[in-house]
Amino acid sequence: MLSYFQAIVIGLLQGVTELFPVSSLGHSVLLPALLGWHQVVASQSAQESFYLAFLVGLHVATALALVWFYRAQWARIVAGLSSSLRNGRIATAEERLGWLLVVATIPAGLVGIVFEHELRRLFAKPLAAAVFLTCNGVILLLGEWLRRRAVQRVAAAFGPERGARAGGAPAVPAGQSARVPDGMPDGPEPPSRELASLGFREALLIGGAQILAFFAGISRSGATMVAGLARGLDHEDAAHFAFLLATPIILAAGLYKLPDLLGPNGDGVRGQVLAGSVVAGLAAYLSVRFLTRWFRTRTLTPFAIYCLLVGTACIIRFA
Repeated sequence: MLSYFQAIVIGLLQGVTELFPVSSLGHSVLLPALLGWHQVVASQSAQESFYLAFLVGLHVATALALVWFYRAQWARIVAGLSSSLRNGRIATAEERLGWLLVVATIPAGLVGIVFEHELRRLFAKPLAAAVFLTCNGVILLLGEWLRRRAVQRVAAAFGPERGARAGGAPAVPAGQSARVPDGMPDGPEPPSRELASLGFREALLIGGAQILAFFAGISRSGATMVAGLARGLDHEDAAHFAFLLATPIILAAGLYKLPDLLGPNGDGVRGQVLAGSVVAGLAAYLSVRFLTRWFRTRTLTPFAIYCLLVGTACIIRFA
């Protein structure tokens, strides 16, 4: 069974690693294994267990933290979707963003309903999680490479005069913004795409990247950010879209498992669920607040290095 201490530790882990691009599922497998919490590790891949009930609270708390952080924007998105349905057209940026989120949610939602538990049963094991965490580091580095390629493509489109304004300021077309994250090439960067300029096929592709997160060790936010960077978004907009997109998926995952919490699996752990959920919600709120600031000027590279180091060390430990 789960102790209150374990519930608080795992709740903290969930709240932080769900949004940091380092995989909450991978860490929830690796840390208990490293601490010798073998019953917790075994329960994650069991057909029926108290851990399924525990996850309900953590997922719902994390989603509610995201809803609260983006509450003003979610209100505009919901209002925009309602207006779009009434009018039969997409007229504003918020309406378009709402439909982009709807489309992007479909791939992971369908795969999660059919395969989530089976994938967890097969891959929620320490060695597999360590391998996938290492792969996550490679994916994040790939995202930075793709971002540089996207910048070069825009630079080529702008031509050699891409910077050229009086006083040396970069030229930025109306409605676009140019942000230069740390670690990007020196000099004026060509403008990134605006989030609302994404097409629906591109949203489907970015949303489909969330499917990778069903493998313990691959980060949901990391995979969607990399897909966004590959489509020309900057780090800030890629993170923004990833966090908005994570909200309905995480909330749906919690509500889908609600019968586990209310049924026999929840017997004896509902107090621990409450404790872990409170911690997870607070940690998620602080994490998204930190990361939205981080990605205004910084990149995925530090998280990639962390995943490579920790993943490799855990492969050696559990091999």
